[in-house]
Amino acid sequence: MIRVAVADDQALVRGGFAVLLRSADDIEVVGEAANGLEAIDLAKRERPDVFLMDIRMPEMDGLEATRRILESDHCETRVLILTTFDLDEYVFAGLRAGASAFLLKDVPPEELLHAIRVVASGDAIVAPSVTRRLLDQFVDHLPVEDGDASGAGGAAAVSPVDSLTEREREVLLQVARGQSNGEIASALFLSEATVKTHVGHILTKLGLRDRVQLVIHAYETGLIEPNHRGS
Repeated sequence: MIRVAVADDQALVRGGFAVLLRSADDIEVVGEAANGLEAIDLAKRERPDVFLMDIRMPEMDGLEATRRILESDHCETRVLILTTFDLDEYVFAGLRAGASAFLLKDVPPEELLHAIRVVASGDAIVAPSVTRRLLDQFVDHLPVEDGDASGAGGAAAVSPVDSLTEREREVLLQVARGQSNGEIASALFLSEATVKTHVGHILTKLGLRDRVQLVIHAYETGLIEPNHRGS
């Protein structure tokens, strides 16, 4: 059973999600929270596999709650952010805080259940179209390197990306553009299993948690330029 908790300040929305989740044979709802503080307490008490997290809540928003939950020692909970707006200004920061998924609240029920299962299995999910628009919109919030990252000794820093094979770099670029494993497999003439293996190797080499962090890393390091830059 996948143990799921729900945080949303609207009781009707919260209850609606709970009813949907309980309709699935492999999902158990372990609690509900009306704000970020309650979400943190619930996460500590129940240690859910997946936490459905609203962003805009009283007392403490979902962004800060996500950060605190995921910073906890031995935390194995994964956070799936749900929001009304597909370009919410807080979503990018939520993903950087460690959330494993981002979906809109009007997502079809079967897609939400699928996303929960994907996240619970250790993967991450962000709709490709949303990934592209989200990062293109908010990449200016990223810190800009000033070119003096060589340290006191003056030696050029070696990027972990340099450890990737040529094929892994190709896969990384495809993931960073918001492509699914199936789309990457088609583009690079590989099997989906091979793509998944490459993604796993990339995450290990770069020390990242999931493909969401991988996308962000690609933008932070300049491997991918957002569409609106340089235009």
